[in-house]
Amino acid sequence: MAKKKDLEQALASDIGEFHADPYRFVHYAYPWGEGDLKDYKGPYDWQSRILAQIGAHLTSQRRFEPLLLAVASGHGIGKSALVSWIADWSLSTCEDARILVTANTGDQLATKTIPEVKKWFSRSINNHWWTLAAESIKSADKKHADNWRIDFHTWSLEKTEAFAGLHNKGKRIVLIFDEASAIPEKIWEVAEGALTDAETEIIWVAFGNPTVNTGRFRECFGKLKHRWKTRQIDSRTVPGTNKAQIGKWVEDYGEDSDFCRVRVKGEFPRAGSSQFIASDVVALARRRDVGDQAKAFKILSVDVARFGDDESVIGFRQGLVYRIIERIRGADTMQIAMRTMHFTRIHEPRALVIDGDGVGGGVVDYINLHFAEWMKVRPYFKLKEFHGAGSVADKSMYYNKRAEVWGLMRDWLVTGSIPDDPEVESDLTGPEYFFSSKNTIQLESKEDMKKRGLSSPDIGDNLAMTFAVMPERQTRDEAFRESLEKEQDPMQRHFMLLAETERRKKAAQPKMYWQ
Repeated sequence: MAKKKDLEQALASDIGEFHADPYRFVHYAYPWGEGDLKDYKGPYDWQSRILAQIGAHLTSQRRFEPLLLAVASGHGIGKSALVSWIADWSLSTCEDARILVTANTGDQLATKTIPEVKKWFSRSINNHWWTLAAESIKSADKKHADNWRIDFHTWSLEKTEAFAGLHNKGKRIVLIFDEASAIPEKIWEVAEGALTDAETEIIWVAFGNPTVNTGRFRECFGKLKHRWKTRQIDSRTVPGTNKAQIGKWVEDYGEDSDFCRVRVKGEFPRAGSSQFIASDVVALARRRDVGDQAKAFKILSVDVARFGDDESVIGFRQGLVYRIIERIRGADTMQIAMRTMHFTRIHEPRALVIDGDGVGGGVVDYINLHFAEWMKVRPYFKLKEFHGAGSVADKSMYYNKRAEVWGLMRDWLVTGSIPDDPEVESDLTGPEYFFSSKNTIQLESKEDMKKRGLSSPDIGDNLAMTFAVMPERQTRDEAFRESLEKEQDPMQRHFMLLAETERRKKAAQPKMYWQ
């Protein structure tokens, strides 16, 4: 028993040596080179520099001045691990330390930040010092449990008490913002109240991808840079990042695009990365009554699913109204083609647009082969094979055809009407946009939306594709019927019918070769 007590005292003595040295604590506390850390020797270089920076501050004459650290980075660099180490070191090396951790969303906090922090606490050599609860980590010593702890809080503009009440005079306060770009300015302002305790070690660290060009996180690297110690980390410089995926992003978007600036280089976008279509525009379109659109022509479109969890969508736009006809999962190209031909016969659209990328090309081929007779007797009908990477009419504005049709759809939504369905709204407001290396608008790819936890915007693409073609507004037959309806004189109507009948007879006669 005495031996166990001696070991515990030795452990406490060792860890006490790291009060102002998080770098040595991290090397000491975790089983590097063993188990699930067998391929790791310790922190990456950039992580080591941040840990050393904290240590240097705590051993300087300014140790009781708040240390403000902001790190903007690309994806996959290990920032969640660093958050965990700072939290573990802070709690382990200062009795009754208080730590508050928040993130941009409750989902980020619950599914990513908290599990990562708890994982590293469990790995630590002194993990038995702590009790891990759902939204906190507390001292296992009941006498200290209320004061020696980490709390994980989702921010709320209505309830800011957790951030306003973070005081711990004479000891240590650590405030951690994860994915800080999206945390509102109000929370930053309230949190600053914790920076006023005298004779107290205060550390505030903010990590995140620099997704927007405004807000307090951006100001840490701009007008408030004199207060914050900042670092910007390029994912390509860090071991363990997915270099193949990064290479694909650079190839697809261009190294100097806003997409790569944010997700690879850890740099803020030139014009602010944001959703392409504003939520309020879509919300109004869900509720808009545009009246009878029966006289407007229809454009039918088919977005063909490429992946197992996507769905094929068949819909049409008629004037100021968009309607979904059918949504199909698990169908092959022949089945989709047959359903498309079926709905084309029913709705008699002026044009049919089909996503020809990937497996969609098979749908186009099948319709061209098996629907030729139907199309032959309707010379006004257009079959358009859509390619998202195709050329655009305005090369100074849009990067590719997909961005262009989404731009036309965005303009249409100001007066148009869509189904009153939250899933439709989610599809339309989901994609973000960036500026390519040529300073043209480029939409986020479906694959990258999925990596953000969003589904493929199949309905949004279906509506957008209806803007890829401008069919003939009125056929000759339609123009004749309209003129006939307007004519009030029965005799004149009679002569109009005779003339039209004669014209059709003549048009139906086969032409001789000399004609």
